[in-house]
Amino acid sequence: MFGFLKKDANDKQIGKTSPHLKEIDADKIDWKSKPDAYWKEVLTPVQYEVTRKEGTERAFTGQYWDHKEVGTYTCSNCGQELFSSETKYKSGTGWPSFYKPLNESVVGEKKDTKFGMVRTEVHCSRCKAHLGHVFPDGPQPTGLRYCLNSVSLNFSPKEKSE
Repeated sequence: MFGFLKKDANDKQIGKTSPHLKEIDADKIDWKSKPDAYWKEVLTPVQYEVTRKEGTERAFTGQYWDHKEVGTYTCSNCGQELFSSETKYKSGTGWPSFYKPLNESVVGEKKDTKFGMVRTEVHCSRCKAHLGHVFPDGPQPTGLRYCLNSVSLNFSPKEKSE
């Protein structure tokens, strides 16, 4: 019924900062104008299927579903900061879950009616990468559960103060 994607053992990029983001000023690029061919070239096959074709990774397989480090989760496609580890919680779903984004402007939403359900899809506001879905069954203070795909995210640990 669902098109869950299984990670390829050769997909060594997952969880690391995407190479195309390492030596650029990501804030100065018009990410929405990038053609599909660009994304196919710079993303891993699983990242491409999930973030550009609105796929879903299998539950309990992503790098961040049980990740507990302190820091910031960023978009794996364009590097935009999206969620803080402070709003991450264990939802029991097998996907990284957060109760709110860093701010309202970093994620966009649209109605998703695939698979005979009505859900709200969330995407990166800067590059339109599919992140996952938001549901109204999360903890307070928002009551929301942003249920995301690990391959849609990179992680930046908080710098240790001396």
